[in-house]
Amino acid sequence: MERMPVKVGVGVLVRKGDKVALVKRSGSYGFGTWSPPGGHVEFGESTFETARRETMEEIGTEIENLEVLGFTEDIAKDNHYVTVWVRSDWASGELKISDTEFTESGFFKMDDLPEPLFISFRNLIEGKLMPKPLKLGSIV
Repeated sequence: MERMPVKVGVGVLVRKGDKVALVKRSGSYGFGTWSPPGGHVEFGESTFETARRETMEEIGTEIENLEVLGFTEDIAKDNHYVTVWVRSDWASGELKISDTEFTESGFFKMDDLPEPLFISFRNLIEGKLMPKPLKLGSIV
């Protein structure tokens, strides 16, 4: 079986108050699981450009105060992704209720998340975010 190359995606934690935006996926990869908005990095696009584009496309909101948190390596069945995680704040727009890529959406508290979670989001929640913090003297 031929393996596909590793893909790079961006997951966007859109905060609104003490909640984060999630969608229930309807695509074949991760069908029925909950995840933050996100998607593939397009050629020539920066991580923040991807985060802004995917958030607008998927949930219809503008974001601000973007910050890269790190990445997770997500391997499931025939998919291998490196997901760059971006934290942001909701700026404006109304959350889409449904779309061709998802069936439900909403803002949820991190201590009360719906199940099941999409693999990359679960990896983030389980503390598999990289890189691990380094002590300054340990990098040389």
